[in-house]
Amino acid sequence: MGVTSTGKTTVGRLLAERTGWRFAEGDAYHPAANVAKMRSGIPLEDEDRWPWLAAIARDIAAWRRAGESAIVTCSALKRAYREVLRRAGPLRFVHLTGDPELLAARIAARRGHYMPPSLLPSQLATLEPPESEPDVVTFDVAPPPAEIASAILSRLGIPDRDPRAS
Repeated sequence: MGVTSTGKTTVGRLLAERTGWRFAEGDAYHPAANVAKMRSGIPLEDEDRWPWLAAIARDIAAWRRAGESAIVTCSALKRAYREVLRRAGPLRFVHLTGDPELLAARIAARRGHYMPPSLLPSQLATLEPPESEPDVVTFDVAPPPAEIASAILSRLGIPDRDPRAS
């Protein structure tokens, strides 16, 4: 979880590769109307996010029922959004965070994504840091993604299937 340009997809894919778990990109769950809104530089509101979060939670619940583990990327900016996801069953959140200047540089350099740089300030303003939530661990995104993935797996006590990690 985290605001745009924290590397959720990059780190999430690395985690999935290194655990053998399913990977789901939260952005793929957005309906076309949400994507169009963001592409136009209009921040999403709660009403835009509830169906998106419900769809993600449905899949998490289905994977849990099937006995599958998954890495799911999702901004989950507010505690209420995280609560929707928690209803799918026990889970852990990894909050990726970084210096706003670093994130601004990353979003400005990104190509082929619908999220414009103008939406970073609204995401930062919307973010309710999960500091008091016991199922959340936080990692700074300044280090390289492979280092972040290793640190996450170590902190969560999850075996790393990457032979380079030993």
